[in-house]
Amino acid sequence: MRIHFIAARDLPDLWFQAVHDILDHGRRFVIDRGSYAGQTRLEYDYFTGHVKHPGTQPLIPDIPPALGIPNPVEHDYLYGGPGYSRGYLEYLMSPRKEPGESYTYGERLTRVPLTGDTLAWWRQGCREIVDAREPDGRIVFEEGGVLYLNQIEWVIDTYRRFGPRNNQMVLQVAQPSDLALLDPPCLRAIDTRIQDGRLHFCVYFRSWDLWNGMPANLAAIQNLKEYMAAAIGVGDGEMIVESKGLHLYGYAEELARMRCLRDR
Repeated sequence: MRIHFIAARDLPDLWFQAVHDILDHGRRFVIDRGSYAGQTRLEYDYFTGHVKHPGTQPLIPDIPPALGIPNPVEHDYLYGGPGYSRGYLEYLMSPRKEPGESYTYGERLTRVPLTGDTLAWWRQGCREIVDAREPDGRIVFEEGGVLYLNQIEWVIDTYRRFGPRNNQMVLQVAQPSDLALLDPPCLRAIDTRIQDGRLHFCVYFRSWDLWNGMPANLAAIQNLKEYMAAAIGVGDGEMIVESKGLHLYGYAEELARMRCLRDR
């Protein structure tokens, strides 16, 4: 396997370099299962990107008007607006889940039910095993007899109370039962680190649509990072992103060539 690494200034720079390079370094596969089954896509063997200044505006790609192609991410798609029942930021940072949705990233991050042994130890006050905090309606809350945890607020509170040298603060989206879903979450985890007075994110996607998905996902995740950094009281930091399945669908290849001013 070839590990493809990109060092980028900001999020639009990461996206452009990744789009440009996949035309040369991506391998073509036929999709066996999942979204676009039966079609082809270009895919990196393994992708890693390091973004030094992910908060630099704009967060979404730069598409020169002369090219005559739409931006992969509309402003209203991210933040909400006409034609969208909710913005992508709400999908990432709120528990709202619509009928027919097996999950949302926001539900996984902000409304985690405590169950099984963890709940039993929590109820029993086994503080040598679990950090059993009292429900406060925000970090830990109870609804209908079920105890829930908000991962985002938990991480913020833990850093504020115990300091930055903590390697346990991972925002986890994936769970073992996701193997049974026909379309399991692409985003698996957002690991966090405070270093040199700034909050840094390490983000992993199992599968990742390069043309539309990457810019929308990272713009929203950057907003989440800025929110958490401000709440903790530290600066906004860098971003490291990884995926063993960053890909460009066949329909987007011609758009990619146009954006990169390439004929092949």
